Amino acid sequence: MDHQFLLIAGAGLAIMIAASVFARRTGVAAPLLLVALGIGASYLPSTPAIHLDPEIVLAGVLPLLLYSSAVQLPVLDIRRNLSLIAWLSVVMVIASSLAIGAVVHALFPSISFGLAVALGAVVSPTDAVAATAIGHRVGLPPRVMTILEGESLVNDASALVVLRTAIAAIGVVGGGFHLVPTILDFGWAVIGGGLIGGVVGLLTVLLRQRLDDPVLNTTISFAVPFLAYFPAEESHASGVLAVVVAGLLTGVLGSKRFSARDRQTQATTWTTISFLLESAVFLAMGYQLPELVDAARAETTAKEMTGLVLIVVALLVVLRFIGLAWPALGIRFGREDRAEQTKAKLSQFEEHLDSMTPESEREESRVAWARHRLARGRADVDFEVREPLTLRGMLVLGWAGMRGVVTVAAVQTIPADTPHAATVVLAAFLVALFTLVVFGLTLPWLISRMKFASESAEDKRDATQSLLRRIGESAIDAMGPLEEQTVGGEPLDPAMVTTMKERIIPRLVSASRQVPMAAAAKPDSFEQMAVVQRRYLDAMRDALGAERSIGAYSSDTFRQVEALIDSLEHRFKPA
Repeated sequence: MDHQFLLIAGAGLAIMIAASVFARRTGVAAPLLLVALGIGASYLPSTPAIHLDPEIVLAGVLPLLLYSSAVQLPVLDIRRNLSLIAWLSVVMVIASSLAIGAVVHALFPSISFGLAVALGAVVSPTDAVAATAIGHRVGLPPRVMTILEGESLVNDASALVVLRTAIAAIGVVGGGFHLVPTILDFGWAVIGGGLIGGVVGLLTVLLRQRLDDPVLNTTISFAVPFLAYFPAEESHASGVLAVVVAGLLTGVLGSKRFSARDRQTQATTWTTISFLLESAVFLAMGYQLPELVDAARAETTAKEMTGLVLIVVALLVVLRFIGLAWPALGIRFGREDRAEQTKAKLSQFEEHLDSMTPESEREESRVAWARHRLARGRADVDFEVREPLTLRGMLVLGWAGMRGVVTVAAVQTIPADTPHAATVVLAAFLVALFTLVVFGLTLPWLISRMKFASESAEDKRDATQSLLRRIGESAIDAMGPLEEQTVGGEPLDPAMVTTMKERIIPRLVSASRQVPMAAAAKPDSFEQMAVVQRRYLDAMRDALGAERSIGAYSSDTFRQVEALIDSLEHRFKPA
């Protein structure tokens, strides 16, 4: 049995790699290939039946996938799109679950309302894996990608809370669904999950900050998703939301508190884990499908199943576009007026700040904080101009409603002895498969037809150089004159100061990859130079954090500059 398991695992790994390579060369989304290959593998002679406990996926795989995505997602972009992400991932998930439950129960009375809502809950959350893979390849605007990824992170929590309530209602006579307990349950799931995730994220960052060992640091990062998930679930809060919050907080704090080596090691490791787990789930999804078809034959007919799947898919599409209609109206009417009103208010606020004369350090700090908020407000307005969310973008958001990991795992948590459970499980699988195939194959065509404008290489380079100059100047101002600096209480060697001024600092603050390590007049001068250069890098990193909190540049520009600083940190780190 062990030998057979290893053989299956090895074959699965080979299929994942082959599908990924083929997808990159042909442009077909890898999840589609993996599902198709899984279905084909299930019909091979002598292939064993694989029964994967859905709780293993929900409690063992999903936290890892969510953490991997959250830790890399820019919080700046989440903040700027928070209202739309919350609308799609919370309000529309709940509304879609109830609407699908009502329609399915009305058209198929044998399926109780609670079970129908459970079906609605598991098919409501979108999966951004296939959509973002396509988006990266064909040039989807970064803002649309952020919304898809942010929605995918949060809607899992909403769907699982609704599912939990629906499963509890299945056991009630008549499948009753009570509104007030549901609202209270959802409220605690959000608040409790957020608090637990925040505490776990903060404590683990503080612990990892003290470790100068990439192996231990990465090992602890493996535990973070579970340290957030299980306590939240045990307290009846949302473990999924706790993992997302812990991941977002780790990403924000890690940029300042972790070394470049730790961040790069973590990024590579988690990208690999995400690839393996996502591929395995989609492959298993196809492999299990024939078995689920056999299980449902005793409860339903092919005609009824086809009707149920088509009705659910149609409802998902219609409800998603209805949900996007309200934000789209806001884009179509009044966006320019709101921008002008915001600019006018910010100008008035600036005039008020200019008229103030702080008389104490506390007042100076308050004015400085207010000017920071003013700069952030203007950066937000500029962002709306630079990366507007257009009606074409909303159309792509509406069509990118593919389902995946959560749908196929969550539906199998419905008690097997529930009447028509096998029908609902198969329906959810087929809905996920249908959306992957239809939306996955047509989304590239739709995106290409929208003709989204992309930022030129020259504009990207100019933005990167501009940000480098800003943080370099800020670092020089923060460090002060070189002649006044000391290392270990000793003044700097004059020859080294001259070398730093003429050759090192100008290149350092422009983040050149070829920063020279010039020979110095005294043996100790080399060590002094290395210390001073690391000080400048720390000052540049602090300035980058301040600029990122304002958000005058795109997230991609911030990532590029951070990568340059990280490369310099590797050069200056003592052996």
